[in-house]
Amino acid sequence: MVGTLRTELADRGFATLSVQMPILAADARGEAYPPTFPEAAERIAEAVAFLKAKGYKQIAIVSHSMGSRMSRAYVTGKPDPAVKSWASLGISVDDYKAVKLPILDLYGDNDLPQVLANAGKRKQSLAAKDSRQVTIARADHFFTGHESEMVAAVADFLNATLK
Repeated sequence: MVGTLRTELADRGFATLSVQMPILAADARGEAYPPTFPEAAERIAEAVAFLKAKGYKQIAIVSHSMGSRMSRAYVTGKPDPAVKSWASLGISVDDYKAVKLPILDLYGDNDLPQVLANAGKRKQSLAAKDSRQVTIARADHFFTGHESEMVAAVADFLNATLK
């Protein structure tokens, strides 16, 4: 899904950069990852600095699942002013209260139970202008078979927030 998203966004005129987030052993559970979040935030900050050095002035973060949890560590800190918005796909957290950026909360209606369980709380916490929650009908956690709807939702959000 990440490859599809990057290719399709590039076809729509967006430049993309893939940032390798910290990874643990293949059998590591999600609860083991929070200690890696500060490192993930540093990697995102370095990626933003790299893009700015290349002349990009309007930057958005697009992340999925654990990558969204890691990205949240960056956007709840002091994100660079060039970061204008965050598309968070398939995140399981229960709120976005500490995030000041416009947020796209995108998930499938057949997503993971923890993503679905917190959807209402996440929606209630969307405060920034242009923030929205979008559910893709019949989509699973990886938007299998619904990649075009996923890309369209992200591209529409980016077009609205990167002005």
